[in-house]
Amino acid sequence: MRKTKASQAHRIWGGRFEHAPDAPTRAINESLSIDKRLWREDLQGSLAYARELAHSKVLSEGQARNIEKGLNQIGEEIEDGVFPFDAALEDIHMNIEARLCALIGEDGERLHIGRSRNDQVATDLRLWQQSAADTLDKDIAALQQALVAQADKTIDWIMPGFTHLQSAQPITFAHHCLAYHAMLARDRARLSDARVRSAESPLGAGALAGSALPIDRHRLARSLGLRHAMENSLDAVSARDFVLEFLAATAILATHLSRLAEDIVLWASTPFAFVRLSFDTSTGSSLMPQKQNPDGAELARAKAARLCGNLVTLLGVVKALPLAYAKDLQEDKAALFDSFDQARLALHALAATVAGLQPDRDRMHEVAAQGFPEATDLADRLVFEHGMPFRSAHAVAGEIVRKAESCGCTTLREIPLEEAQKIFPPLSQKLLDSLTLEHALHRRNAFGASAPERVREQVARLKKNALPSKE
Repeated sequence: MRKTKASQAHRIWGGRFEHAPDAPTRAINESLSIDKRLWREDLQGSLAYARELAHSKVLSEGQARNIEKGLNQIGEEIEDGVFPFDAALEDIHMNIEARLCALIGEDGERLHIGRSRNDQVATDLRLWQQSAADTLDKDIAALQQALVAQADKTIDWIMPGFTHLQSAQPITFAHHCLAYHAMLARDRARLSDARVRSAESPLGAGALAGSALPIDRHRLARSLGLRHAMENSLDAVSARDFVLEFLAATAILATHLSRLAEDIVLWASTPFAFVRLSFDTSTGSSLMPQKQNPDGAELARAKAARLCGNLVTLLGVVKALPLAYAKDLQEDKAALFDSFDQARLALHALAATVAGLQPDRDRMHEVAAQGFPEATDLADRLVFEHGMPFRSAHAVAGEIVRKAESCGCTTLREIPLEEAQKIFPPLSQKLLDSLTLEHALHRRNAFGASAPERVREQVARLKKNALPSKE
């Protein structure tokens, strides 16, 4: 085969160019350092495409077998760390193609017939994202298991429930843990939904206009384990909403992880002292010998900003692109891979941190009793036992709280009955004496509430990996 000056200088573009681009252009075009992790998906797509070309009689069976042999060898070379990666070839796709041609000769050049890097990379990304969603699902499940394990040990361990970070009502440590389990369940569902929508095949869409070859794109999609071929070739090569959806799901996941991390940081702080951290998941200070810092939780908290930034970055890239493909889309992989990697780091760190937490039952109970959290229970009791409208009961309970504060009481049970009866004469000592944290907790017994018997039921369901029943 005659080699022109252009093909010798830059074979990717054939005879149109007299020489390769200058160094800055080559540098900005290079993506191998990022997209080389797509090598498995690129080989998978190329193998499927070669088989489809043979099935459609575009290639002979011998040519397809030769290509398959070469691709399998390339996979072994990459696995063994001996593959000759070359940044001058821009990306993983051209590196594999160049190596294939070097290994098997002219048959390697036949593989790219009817295929563009546009539909090739879009296919690779969708295949990679399938596996990434499965991996994250397992990582999230591991954190959920750590939360359930903590909940199982602390079903009736009372702690303060906060609104506005002010003492509100008594709950249990287990109930608090299971709130995060519920958030993570929705994160898993979002990733599952994103996985379904990304399971479409762009392969065979070519650069933008589709294929002139007699290939069966639906059969090709099925051979890749994808649901079906994408219907519009322009959309197939330019769509990145599947990446955006993954980034959105991981950004929301990261915000949930950040909230959990924030709670852990607060709980482990000296003013709260609700939990002790494991030495396995905390660090010390280079200056202050007494310090035990929740670095894993703090760094997981910071990751949320990074993952939200990745989503915004790609939204900005895609928002004004004309159809079909533009090189701007090369930026999708950096955001996608980084969000995946950082989400995994945060999940692993928090799973270990949660598993190692040592809650302090007495300390949590002590703080839960502060700030008159039994006031809501008093208002409820006035409604149910004295027939008061709730707003009136709310006002009476608030006045009693104010009177208790002025009397130097720390709980409503301590207020002198005669002082309370000045506000509400029918109030009895028996009612005041019953305003305990335990009583308030057990009264909240509806589905999803914090009563220990309800939490115990939920823990049992989750340990069996069952869905909550509808009540």
